[in-house]
Amino acid sequence: MSTFIGAAFAFPTAIFSVLLLAVVAYWVVVVAGALDADTLDDGGGSDVDGGLLSVVGLGGVPVTVAASLLIAVGWFASLTAGALVHGAFAPAVVLIVALGVAWLATRLAVLPLRRLFTEAPAPSRADFLGRPCVIRTGTVTLTFGQAEVTVEDGSSAIVQVRQTGEDQLSVGCAAYIYGYDDTGEFFWVVADPATLA
Repeated sequence: MSTFIGAAFAFPTAIFSVLLLAVVAYWVVVVAGALDADTLDDGGGSDVDGGLLSVVGLGGVPVTVAASLLIAVGWFASLTAGALVHGAFAPAVVLIVALGVAWLATRLAVLPLRRLFTEAPAPSRADFLGRPCVIRTGTVTLTFGQAEVTVEDGSSAIVQVRQTGEDQLSVGCAAYIYGYDDTGEFFWVVADPATLA
């Protein structure tokens, strides 16, 4: 055990050992619920766009995940290299090799992890434009009306709608959403031509 501790706190492994202790302490606090896992991130849950991690090919995952992997693999590589070479190479060479191995292993690990951290774009009112809807009120006028619209993911919403024409839009009629009024917070609809024929 003393041999392991000596190797873990010998240069250059000592650098990674201190960092690894900090990483373990951080994740213990996160698991305990005292911190949010993306506390060190930019608020979006992933590394800062164009940041250092992206430049070195480790972007697309939270900073904490990439840094934790890099430090853990670096520690293991440094410890292993230090034990295998037994002082045959300068500690600086061991450090450079450990950093290279850590970077390569972390880069390979974040490739599949990126899919887990990609965020779908937030839904917006623009998602409804051009979509068919079903009128849910007795009539739709220039000042009144509601319709149910379904989006691609299968979810539906009841929205306020208005029309500028004289189409007879009543409960169950099909229509299309073609615009949005920011001031009145409603959608403009037009009757489905097939229902007017």
